[in-house]
Amino acid sequence: MSSLPLLPDFEARPKLVGIARLAAAGESLREGHNVEYFTLGTRSLLSRVVSGRNLPFTWAINPYRGCEFACKYCYARYTHEFMELREGVDFERKIFVKQHAAELLRQELRKVKRGEEIAIGTATDPYQPAERRFEVTRAILEELARHSGFEIGIVTKSNLVTRDAEILRRVGEHNRIFVNVTVTTVDTELARKIEPRAPRPDLRLEAVRQLNLAGVDAGVICAPVLPEITDRPRDLEALVKAASEAGAKYIFANPLFLKPCSAAVFLPFLEEHFPSLVDRYRTHYADRAFLPKGYGQRLSHLIAAFRKKYGIGDEHARSSRRVHTEVAQMELF
Repeated sequence: MSSLPLLPDFEARPKLVGIARLAAAGESLREGHNVEYFTLGTRSLLSRVVSGRNLPFTWAINPYRGCEFACKYCYARYTHEFMELREGVDFERKIFVKQHAAELLRQELRKVKRGEEIAIGTATDPYQPAERRFEVTRAILEELARHSGFEIGIVTKSNLVTRDAEILRRVGEHNRIFVNVTVTTVDTELARKIEPRAPRPDLRLEAVRQLNLAGVDAGVICAPVLPEITDRPRDLEALVKAASEAGAKYIFANPLFLKPCSAAVFLPFLEEHFPSLVDRYRTHYADRAFLPKGYGQRLSHLIAAFRKKYGIGDEHARSSRRVHTEVAQMELF
């Protein structure tokens, strides 16, 4: 039997080190529609988070590298650059499947101290289409179900997460676990443009409903909010209302975070679908990845007002000192 081919992009590249070398040694598993899958040997599954963004978790687990959902704004595209894959679309077309994930996790969990949260899916969706075949996320959850005392958060855009409702419930028996389902808009046509291969918004909201009915705490992340595309108050209110009707335990929102590697994909998308916004985005993301602090504050106040109106709690927003009940059109830049 002939051996499986190596990733061709790496064949002529000398002196690869670290993750790039491991990726180059990956074997082809199969091909899908404009997507290739490769094995990825790894020495560690649990990564300590080092960031200046004041993130609420200490450890991250990403069962895959790359994500098929092809969200135009995705900030995680830079992770493929570590493997010397520098074309923006490589992130969504070359998916690496981490091997022996559960075994690695079993050895590494001793590093996690009480009170330190583990986030699953910070740089790749753990329930992207690859999960149907390879079940790396499922194996990780099965391992976590054998332990106790951990705080675990999952981030996904996929209703495939409901497949694991029973495992998630078992994990939650001895750990604190919640599932954050990302929904950026309830406008299906718009969602198809900005997140072309992700499940429809209504399917994601139904996943929130099903998880909570199964005894798994689930809420909604509205992130990123795209200025002048998804940030109109009536659109945000429609999303909060839909989340409430789906039984979401919480909802919160964060504005667009645009790194240069992501802008290389996102700006051409704007030129095609929202040409009148291109110059503004170029100007305000020219020398920074974040919008001004005031924009995020106005967004938080707006979401807080809608949460209050529709009766949704938000444990992530308890530090907010006051809620603005007057809802006005946010001025973008």
